[in-house]
Amino acid sequence: MKLIKNIQSTAKKVLEEEANSILKIIPLIDSEFESCVNHLLNSSGRFVVSGIGKSAIIAQKIVATLNSTGTPSLFMHAADAIHGDLGMVQDGDTVMIISRSGDTPEIKVLVPLIKRTGTKLIAMVSNPNSYLGKNADFKLHALAEKEADPLNLAPTTSTTVALALGDALAVCLLEHRGFSSKDFAKYHPGGALGKKLYLKVSDLYPAHDLPIVYEDTPVKEAILEISSKRLGATAVLKSNQELAGIITDGDVRRMLNKYESFAGLSAKDIMTTTPKSVTPDAYAVEALQMMQNKNITQLVVVENNKPLGFVHLHDLLKEGLI
Repeated sequence: MKLIKNIQSTAKKVLEEEANSILKIIPLIDSEFESCVNHLLNSSGRFVVSGIGKSAIIAQKIVATLNSTGTPSLFMHAADAIHGDLGMVQDGDTVMIISRSGDTPEIKVLVPLIKRTGTKLIAMVSNPNSYLGKNADFKLHALAEKEADPLNLAPTTSTTVALALGDALAVCLLEHRGFSSKDFAKYHPGGALGKKLYLKVSDLYPAHDLPIVYEDTPVKEAILEISSKRLGATAVLKSNQELAGIITDGDVRRMLNKYESFAGLSAKDIMTTTPKSVTPDAYAVEALQMMQNKNITQLVVVENNKPLGFVHLHDLLKEGLI
């Protein structure tokens, strides 16, 4: 097998060139970028993003980011737009076209069609003096002096710059819309990310039967209760049904080290009187953080000083939060 040398240096060079290109567009964020954001914030329509070739792929990603952060957006392929898809653009919408050159044939056909409808046009373009740049209402200068490949042909630096500028646009819109983590959870209900934002303790503890004993329950019965409910702990109740403490597997082990016999012991003799607890409306990720900080595997769920159940580390593991 022939081994190719200089692979690492080539990879590092590409990353350096693309990183430097992103740094170069920072000074190009100007009042026109600000006007563009203000227009979108005050627009009642949707944001339609278009492009062709690799720019179309970047447009799709930007649309996905915008939709997930509170800006209703659509992707429209530039080639398909001139063959009927332009019909998706409605009154009040704003169209953004992504193009490095701004002078491709499809773009030159599409731009007049968009302008004819009275729709505001944003150009995300490397060359602001291109056909696209000159005919746009707003220009976002995605300067890409050179692609990262040695032939200066493959869209590499230009697509990276456009993607980064799209992220900057999306975050500006997110921030000034007052988009919150609760809003984010609404758009990301699936997967571990969504669960961290919306899953609550109340969604987990009802899956288990609540293990309970009373302060005067013999230790042997308390151990059987722990074993039967398989949560590694049991709640200990006062006579008024309020929480007096809990007994965990660890409490049982400590009892065996401390006492020769547990024949005369009751739950109150070995329980932890200040157990770590959580309310049912707490987020599951908060419960996870408490367990990790205290190096424990379960929390008793308490409301108005009465135990409702337990949330276990295994529940959080099952939900993919770990």
